[in-house]
Amino acid sequence: MSERGPVTARSHEPSPETPSVPTAAAPLKAARRTGLLVTFILGGLTALPPLSMDMYLPALPEVTNVLHSPAATIQLTLTACLAGMALGQLVIGPMSDKWGRRKPLLIGMVVYVLATAICALAPTAELLIAFRLLQGLAGSAAIVIARAVVRDLYDGVEMARFFSNLMLISGTAPIVAPLIGGQVLRFSDWRGVFVVLTGVGLVLTLMVWRSLGETLPPERRQTGGVGAALRTMRGLLGDRVFTGYTLAGGFAFAVLFSYIAASPFVVQEIYGASPQAFSLLFGVNSCGLIAVGQINGKLLVGRVDMDKTLSVGLAVTTAASVSLLLMATGVFGEVGLFPIAAALFVVMSAMGLVLPNTNAQALMRTPHAAGSASALIGTSSFLVGAIASPLVGIAGEDTAVPMAVVQLVCSVLAVACFVGLCRPWRSRESGVSAAP
Repeated sequence: MSERGPVTARSHEPSPETPSVPTAAAPLKAARRTGLLVTFILGGLTALPPLSMDMYLPALPEVTNVLHSPAATIQLTLTACLAGMALGQLVIGPMSDKWGRRKPLLIGMVVYVLATAICALAPTAELLIAFRLLQGLAGSAAIVIARAVVRDLYDGVEMARFFSNLMLISGTAPIVAPLIGGQVLRFSDWRGVFVVLTGVGLVLTLMVWRSLGETLPPERRQTGGVGAALRTMRGLLGDRVFTGYTLAGGFAFAVLFSYIAASPFVVQEIYGASPQAFSLLFGVNSCGLIAVGQINGKLLVGRVDMDKTLSVGLAVTTAASVSLLLMATGVFGEVGLFPIAAALFVVMSAMGLVLPNTNAQALMRTPHAAGSASALIGTSSFLVGAIASPLVGIAGEDTAVPMAVVQLVCSVLAVACFVGLCRPWRSRESGVSAAP
């Protein structure tokens, strides 16, 4: 496997006649001139997965009771959506490299809206799982193409900063979504959550249709069919360092999603918090993620080597996971909600150092196939998350130990991939640095 893929610092010089919406001829200058609008749309697209997951979280205990299914079965509704988003990216990412970003994105968003509306009508757990899978397959277009668009428009440190800026918008989704979900449950049942999600998807679809132009010009698109796409992905995976960052980010994402899947039961069933109290705690944790993400983008990127920042984030995540496991197993005696919530806050906050930097470091190596690279990054994250989510409920609803074990194992695996495959000390020894 190669150790260094192409890292290209590109300079875009569009003509003065560039329109206000990004076009194939001059994506960078146009995107910056309408920077707030483009950032908001891309942030909304990357927020779609957490919106689809987190707005639904306060309703999980109710869905369990209404559909007369065990918690492990209802948690499969999360797994199905995650798996759909993972598998869909493998198809839509290469499609966007071949046909451009706009058309596959619009098709995916339309199907997402329809699938979400159908979820609100599902009469059984099995049908809800099936429609959540379809929702995930369609919704994968939002996140994979949004990430590819960022790679079309930015490079190097600037791209890392933009990813951190996106977290200000996409990171708001985990704060707002459970709060909205909790309030919806005060006036409606769990089906009302999917009605709200349908409206959100419809608004995003209209914004993309009206305001987000094509960012991949024809001369930069991939040629060939399925075989060419598979060869491109095989070449990307042949880059050991790209694979290391991708897997490290994927396992870190699994830490995040094990918390998402287990926290409604841990906080509400074990510690007796109300759906509204759970939503508040979830929002506080998400504030930590946003704040640290902004510190990363505004203060650290460009001043501190991204590998060093990533190392700190992974170390903090691992240490917090160890403390959470010790508390869950009773090493410190019986603990209340506050110490558990504090450890989860640290885990979530550290994601603000890990996720933007793994994405940026991986995508910097792939200017020639951003869609396929984005698909591999997203697929690894969602697949590992889909596997981790049901494991947190394997011992039932009365213990937080499985959640803590999954988080610790995934944290250790993320560290192992980063150290064993990326080998960051070699880049420093050879004078190659992610931050100028």
